[in-house]
Amino acid sequence: MSPSRPIARARGAVTALPRGARRVEGDPEQGRGLRLAVAASRFNERITERLLAGALDAMRAAGVRAADITVAFVPGAFELPFAARRLASSRRFDAVLCLGAVIRGGTPHFDFVAREAARGIARAAEASDVPVLFGVLTTDNVRQALDRSGGRLGNRGADVARAAIEMAHLARGLRGGRRA
Repeated sequence: MSPSRPIARARGAVTALPRGARRVEGDPEQGRGLRLAVAASRFNERITERLLAGALDAMRAAGVRAADITVAFVPGAFELPFAARRLASSRRFDAVLCLGAVIRGGTPHFDFVAREAARGIARAAEASDVPVLFGVLTTDNVRQALDRSGGRLGNRGADVARAAIEMAHLARGLRGGRRA
């Protein structure tokens, strides 16, 4: 067994990387120089406004300049993949965040919208080779959505913004530091 060095510390765990291996990871706290786009759903506006505010706060805290942030509003979560694909394929952004909320109702509509939003957002990432992040809450009720959009369980919008910053750095590192 060759000597190794730690690569990740998550809740006390350390994973070893063989000596000489290349380490590539992103930094969620360093947003300076990154250009980020947000596709935000207007449906369930009370929730999505809170997600967007959390995302923008996290971006500012990481040093992303306001001029480097673009927000595109769409009618609902079902339309997020279209906006995400267009934003990502423009190659103007280092990462794209998708924010929305789908709250279960009395019909199967929830299942269709949530599934297609997730599938479409994943396809946008695959097709563009740009990190496209899923920040769509899928909850059983409004209380759960409020808890996850700045309530007692934090703000998923802020979490997704930090993940977008980290993934943008990772993408640059995997390209050898060059923009495509």
